[in-house]
Amino acid sequence: MASRTRKRWCANGGVLVRLTLTLSGLCAGQCTNIGLMTMMTTTTTRASTMETGTMTMTAGGSRECIGVGVRTMQSKSEVKLAVIAPGDPHHEQSLQRVLPAVLLAVKYVSSPRGPLPGWNIKVDYRDSYCSSTYGPLAAFDFYINQTADAFLGPVCDYVIAPVARYAGVWGIPVLTAGAQAEAFRHKGQHYPTLTRMMGSHRLVGEALRHILRSFGWKICGLLFHNHEMASSKGNSECHFTLSAVYTALNQTPAHKSFNQETADTDEYKNLLSLIAKSARIIVMCANSTTIREILLAAEELGMVDSGEYVFFSIELSSSDNDSKEPWRVDGDTDERNKKARKAYQALLTVTARTPDNLEYLNFSREVKSLAQSKYNFIFGNSSVSTFVTAFYDAVLLYALALKESLPEKPGEVNLDGGNLTRRMWGKSFKGITGDVNIDENGDRIADYSLLDMDPETSRFEIVANYYGANKTLEYIPGKQIHWAGGRLEPPPDTPTCGFDGSLCPDNSLPGYAILSMVLSSIVVVLVVGSVFIYRRFKLEAEIASMTWKVHWDDLIVIPNAKTRGSMYSLIANKFRGSELTIYSEDNASLPDGVDRNVYVPTGFYKNCQSIIPSTVKSNSKVAIKLIPRNKVEISRPLLLELKRMKDLQHDHLVRFYGACLEPPHCCLLTEYCPKGSLQDILENEQIKLDRVFRGSLIHDIVRGMAYLHASEVKSHGNLKSSNCVVDSRFVLKIADFGLHELRRSADVDSDGDKNSYAYWRKQLWTAPELLRMERQLPEGTQKGDVYSFAIIVHEIVMRQGPFYLGDNNELSPKEIIEGIRRGGGSPLRPVIDAASVEEEVATLMRRCWAQEAADRPDFPALKQTIRKINKDYESSNILDNLLSRMEQYATNLETLVEERTADYLEEKRKCEELLYQLLPKSVASQLILGQSVIAETYDQVTIYFSDIVGFTSLSAESTPLQVVDLLNDLYTCFDSIIENFDVYKVETIGDAYMVVSGLPVRNGMNHAREIARMSLALRDTVMTFSIRHRPTEQLKLRIGMHSGPCVAGVVGLKMPRYCLFGDTVNTASRMESNGEALKIHVSPKTKEILDTFGTFELVCRGEVILKVSS
Repeated sequence: MASRTRKRWCANGGVLVRLTLTLSGLCAGQCTNIGLMTMMTTTTTRASTMETGTMTMTAGGSRECIGVGVRTMQSKSEVKLAVIAPGDPHHEQSLQRVLPAVLLAVKYVSSPRGPLPGWNIKVDYRDSYCSSTYGPLAAFDFYINQTADAFLGPVCDYVIAPVARYAGVWGIPVLTAGAQAEAFRHKGQHYPTLTRMMGSHRLVGEALRHILRSFGWKICGLLFHNHEMASSKGNSECHFTLSAVYTALNQTPAHKSFNQETADTDEYKNLLSLIAKSARIIVMCANSTTIREILLAAEELGMVDSGEYVFFSIELSSSDNDSKEPWRVDGDTDERNKKARKAYQALLTVTARTPDNLEYLNFSREVKSLAQSKYNFIFGNSSVSTFVTAFYDAVLLYALALKESLPEKPGEVNLDGGNLTRRMWGKSFKGITGDVNIDENGDRIADYSLLDMDPETSRFEIVANYYGANKTLEYIPGKQIHWAGGRLEPPPDTPTCGFDGSLCPDNSLPGYAILSMVLSSIVVVLVVGSVFIYRRFKLEAEIASMTWKVHWDDLIVIPNAKTRGSMYSLIANKFRGSELTIYSEDNASLPDGVDRNVYVPTGFYKNCQSIIPSTVKSNSKVAIKLIPRNKVEISRPLLLELKRMKDLQHDHLVRFYGACLEPPHCCLLTEYCPKGSLQDILENEQIKLDRVFRGSLIHDIVRGMAYLHASEVKSHGNLKSSNCVVDSRFVLKIADFGLHELRRSADVDSDGDKNSYAYWRKQLWTAPELLRMERQLPEGTQKGDVYSFAIIVHEIVMRQGPFYLGDNNELSPKEIIEGIRRGGGSPLRPVIDAASVEEEVATLMRRCWAQEAADRPDFPALKQTIRKINKDYESSNILDNLLSRMEQYATNLETLVEERTADYLEEKRKCEELLYQLLPKSVASQLILGQSVIAETYDQVTIYFSDIVGFTSLSAESTPLQVVDLLNDLYTCFDSIIENFDVYKVETIGDAYMVVSGLPVRNGMNHAREIARMSLALRDTVMTFSIRHRPTEQLKLRIGMHSGPCVAGVVGLKMPRYCLFGDTVNTASRMESNGEALKIHVSPKTKEILDTFGTFELVCRGEVILKVSS
């Protein structure tokens, strides 16, 4: 067969390459469809981060050419894995990233617990340069040198295509994390040994289709990066991805492409404007920098603020940390980062699902460590992506298939690619990423995650997962998608009138209809004008009538006996010099059972229209708000505001009855709520608030504030828990709104010194933007009221007071206010206990106390949100809610009674136990029953005395505290020992310790034995006892004991003592005082009793003269 040699010098990227090619003819007879076989020696000098050197290839090839190549058997347990990937470290699947995962997989597979224990698995690698030329050459090199039993990679589509075709002929399995394009789906004769470990783009399209359907969307647009037509790079990865999405959607969505390397903001705006004409749901595919620029362009076009557009980003190659805060670019300006953060609220990201278990986290750390130590590559902040883990799973899958083939012919290893590939396809196993399912076509059934940006943390978090195996979309419990523009639900995919307005009827009208409309308009204008004039005159008449006016003579102020020195004196001081008369016949004038323990000054006003007691037929109890002014200027704005307050009526607003502006009795009269303020209820630990009660209180506030904001009052300005009061039906009502000029004078007078604690505490409910004003607006703002509402909600759910910052907080109210004014990236806000606060309520609070006022919702929106939170336990029927609250209050009272009873019984038990410790149980029981304790004579007892030798000198050389510690340690030890014997401790006086056995419960003759055994135990303990302040000094105990009769009884009524009397006590004391250290001095009488047991050894001391009673 003729051959020829050709030498060529050519330029490759500025580097000269010398190629020496030796071409031979076709194989003789057998290899008819392989094509040319070559013997190629390539000497290459090329820059690479992973490989620089000479690659030599020799002639070789498959022996079989029909279908898939068949590889021969080998007898030794050895496998050679060939890794082909880009050497560029910036590539997502570079050799530096995937090789550590391959090595870790090889280590596990060949370990004793792996599928191929003890096998020799060699790993070699080549740089593919992501080139359709160099990638196949690397595969040829492996094949010809017989150093590849399986290919891991390549990952680039234009490289994997020829390599997978050649590998099918060579009979070598190919496992890759790439090749996701649809062109690789129909493998047939072209890619018979190709296994795709990341699945295909078709699965991405199916996942996106399920996500769109879950929101009821059918129409979307595609916007993606692609190379120029004239480029030699071919189509981009995004082109292949969205082509599969295009097919999976079963429609013809609008699509636009661009070159992200050359496109600018104007081009992005133009593309968005074009695609917005036919789609509101826009699916994008580009690198993260380009996605950010597109969203910034969308924000400038107003597509984010409207909330009508939703953007999806397909980021299959992004690692975990790379996509957490994609809106932030360190080198960009703060203004653009702020705009980008706002724009990313309209973005949802679809990416490959990443496990979050401990095994995967440990694997990531090992990969990073190995990459740095072995390949000098640092991952940085980015985590190990699923593309890298796919190489680990590929090694594991290949090892499992190889293990299955081993029993076919013992002693031989079947490395045939067709055989192993058949075993890998349709297989399921547990990989490093969890359950790995390979379908019958050799493609992994991949899972995907949907990410949304949390506006509180500004980080993207997983809100749903799509599982390809069962084709289901599961949302994460407790997570919800935050829609742009303040929407609470997804926007429709089509405008109401369609994109071209064709869905709306034609509004053109004939001439007669126009004439009729003009005439009707004139009539309407005349009617409206007439109504306006009538209402104007009516308003003036109502203003002039001053229905709000209260005469002081119509008001009876209630004195409070319990607060006569405080609240009553306050009223008297406020009205000093007036003709105020507190009737002496108050009890006859006021209704029976009137509660005079009030929270605010109260009185009776005869003109209130309400249900009243029969004894006061025309009077109703009201709350009095004092105005510390000698004179009030009545202006037209004040008259208008007083009229509005008088007309304002709502179930959750305190009714305004009127104002008395007669100097010096200036005051405001409002509805009286006997249950006090919300602050009083929250501070009362006896009142239990369950979830239903808390939800009802919060709902009452929202309903009252929603009505107030919709009224002419517009805002509250001083919303706090003390201004939320509860009536007798447990309905919460908002108080102290409106008439700000009059109220401010009262508040300023009550605040006192601006350096006082009360002055700063009052401002804990005030919004940051109001605190920063040099002069705060008395009427406040609606967004400021929303902030105050959030602080109140926090009070309700935490019950720790306003602005609770934790148990270790030491900040004063003034310091807290200064911290709120400063603001910053992490503004000072109350602490939320996730264990005691529902996630929905916590999210509600964070939204309401947002730093930017524009980010806070309004009360109508909050009303809908609270209704959804309370839907499971709050009825729409007012009566049902009222009965539920009353039942809850009754339950609270029952619980309180039970707790008080339990507390009483517990204290009683403690007192009895203490008495049992001070006196014998039988004696203590008689005292508890109120019986008198009669002294009792005992015929035989044994009494024990002991003291410390040298205690006087030891005390003189020690401090009083040291002496106390010594005696406490010693007698605590003694007390624990005597519990093991049938003895009773009588008393301790100084260093003396007295114990008796045989009383108050008689025990026959065992009393001497119990005391003797106890004495031995105490002596042994003392020999090992250590003195704290003198650890080297030995403590010496002197013990004496005597048996005989005695009398026992209780002495005294206060601090009663159980005392022993008789000669036996004195003799036992003398036995101790005349004894020797660390010895037990026993009297002859006691010895006689001990000898009867035969278990004690006693030594005669000799004669000792003791002074005892005759």
